[in-house]
Amino acid sequence: MLHVVLLEPRIAGNTGNAIRMVAGTGATLHLIEPLGFTLDEPRVRRAGLDYHELAHVLVHPDLDALCDALPGARLWAFTTRGDLRHTDVAWRDGDALLFGPEPTGLPPEALTHPRVTGLVRIPMLAGRRSMNLSNAAAVATYEAWRQLGFPGGA
Repeated sequence: MLHVVLLEPRIAGNTGNAIRMVAGTGATLHLIEPLGFTLDEPRVRRAGLDYHELAHVLVHPDLDALCDALPGARLWAFTTRGDLRHTDVAWRDGDALLFGPEPTGLPPEALTHPRVTGLVRIPMLAGRRSMNLSNAAAVATYEAWRQLGFPGGA
């Protein structure tokens, strides 16, 4: 199982989209507080449609609590400054994919956290700042799931 981690997400719709995506892939969504919304907001519910009951979502007070909850997981930080492409990582079952808040991305203390295995980027055309959070999480999760052979997928 993969773990998708959103550090301090601020846009309810992006988290709703991520909920729908993890429901479709079997990944677990981890949200690290503070959140910029409440999980029962209509925007979260609307974006996630009827997938909320099919998704496994956990909330953690901080990054260290997440690390404690996933003691054996490799933690991959997604950043435009990453030295590895998301397609170059040999993904493993249990890996955690860490994404930063909109619009700033991961802060320096997350990028240098001792549990971070590596810095990963998703290629884009030159001069573009970043991808939408839920789109980036989906691109990365589906690549990792593909490498694992789409376990459980139809």
